[in-house]
Amino acid sequence: MTSPAAAAPGGLAAAGAEPHTPAGQLEQLAADCLRWVQDHADRFRLPQEVTDPTAGAELNWTVKPLGELGQLAVAIRRAAPENGELHTIANQLLALSWDELGRGKLLLDLFVGEPHATYPLEIYAAFAGEGLRHGEFEALARDLCATRAWRATEQEPQRRLGIVNAERRAGLTPHGDRDAALRRTWLGGLPEPWAFEQRAGYDLTHVVFHLTDWGVRPEQIPADIAGYLRTWLPAWLDTCLDAGQWDLGCELLAVDASLPEPLDPHLTAPAWRRLAAARGPDGALPEGGPALLPEHPDAFRLSYHSTLACAFAATLAAARLRADDTLDEPQAPHRHAPTDPPEHRGAPPDTTRPQHRARPGDTHGATGGRREEQA
Repeated sequence: MTSPAAAAPGGLAAAGAEPHTPAGQLEQLAADCLRWVQDHADRFRLPQEVTDPTAGAELNWTVKPLGELGQLAVAIRRAAPENGELHTIANQLLALSWDELGRGKLLLDLFVGEPHATYPLEIYAAFAGEGLRHGEFEALARDLCATRAWRATEQEPQRRLGIVNAERRAGLTPHGDRDAALRRTWLGGLPEPWAFEQRAGYDLTHVVFHLTDWGVRPEQIPADIAGYLRTWLPAWLDTCLDAGQWDLGCELLAVDASLPEPLDPHLTAPAWRRLAAARGPDGALPEGGPALLPEHPDAFRLSYHSTLACAFAATLAAARLRADDTLDEPQAPHRHAPTDPPEHRGAPPDTTRPQHRARPGDTHGATGGRREEQA
């Protein structure tokens, strides 16, 4: 049992207090992050003029966050214990996202206005995979995705793979071969590990998410890529966390939990403790650098994705721990995850936070390379 003095924010054990991070503690961290998102749900609501091209609405800060909310809510709902708090909140956030998108009508309007843009389909695919569909959108998508212009659209390799996957999830005929698209990506080329940097990091995490449907199908990762990731993820993860790149660190942990065979939990436990300690006084995790105080004018904008990503990665990692515990507990006793109620999992979470220096005007360390990505 962890003593109060050994606990870190979010109930995660301090260094040396536990051999690895049990599933129950990861689920608690995920729930803390998802409650913060739920408390700020109104910030995801769209302005009325979002579909008016003359209004100047920035889609990267309006529609894109809503699409990310929907996709990660779907992923968390799939991985979380059914009827638990995580599952319930994820359901609510998914419903909010779909309603804000006019149950597909707003995406249809955006697609009509930009018939050669791919983001409406990329966003729609997350909902379609859960049975949330819009007939007119899909009829238009079938026509547009069959055009020569759609097939010839200039795209980066990771994005091309994502669109092929989005077509499949939406029930359309993919316009290209998934494996060929995969091998044209940075990760598919198995590059020299020292070539890893922030942009390559976000590209490789999304390649894994596209391959596995956001952690649902680990077996879809080819063996050579899975082995490559198992070899180099620990070094890349340490590099990101040493640089305070919390958002990318969360995505790398989600990649680990999406592998056919995740890393030993002993290797990732320090990363989870660092992420828990990096959160601000209100529980938000910044994309990078010191946490922003709640009153900072950019606190939501620079924290929503990383906080969502932390909830996603922790939920996925907890699910894998519980699955491994069920399958091979005799062979891997260190993977045992407690099944007792929260009140019996050791000491209550220590809500003490480190001092956070970021105030209005100080956004040092905030991640800037993520805006170009979808979800």
